[in-house]
Amino acid sequence: MPFSHDVEHSLACVVDLLNTDPAAAGEEQLADLEALGSFVQRHEVSEVGALTRTDLVAVQQLRDRIRPVFTATSDEQASRLLNALVAESPVTPRLTNHDGYAWHVHYFSPGASLAEHLAVDCGRALAQVLALGERERLRTCDAPDCHQVLVDLSRNRSKRYCDARTCGNRMHVAAYRERRRAESP
Repeated sequence: MPFSHDVEHSLACVVDLLNTDPAAAGEEQLADLEALGSFVQRHEVSEVGALTRTDLVAVQQLRDRIRPVFTATSDEQASRLLNALVAESPVTPRLTNHDGYAWHVHYFSPGASLAEHLAVDCGRALAQVLALGERERLRTCDAPDCHQVLVDLSRNRSKRYCDARTCGNRMHVAAYRERRRAESP
């Protein structure tokens, strides 16, 4: 896999963030500060102070700005979107080894808001995908009634569904039933 652990961690965060959107999840998954706090804990977002309503609104707006990167029709379009996003957030690369993790680089500035932190981390990870010529790994689920996004980290770039147990299984069963109907006299 061409991506480092840090990049994969940030890619998982951006996918989860985008899939909290009502358009993807059916209802708002970041509806309140408790949900936002759970998101922060689930993704081990470090150096985050007390969350406020302003953080919630800013993260929801950030989510809306990142989604078009997954549906961009060219590397140029995706890079323009990412550059605009990251340019708005303060960036200060620095080494850190917090919470039992080995030395690694943080790119967000100390004291950055949660939305700024996520914009830099997620933007950097998505930029890595683009820089490596791997934009086709950024996808929306192939199930026609699903609007969730995914990052295909499979070796052969074959992942098509956000979740093999739900969308993937449902689509495979539907295809099987369609084949069976076609075979029936």
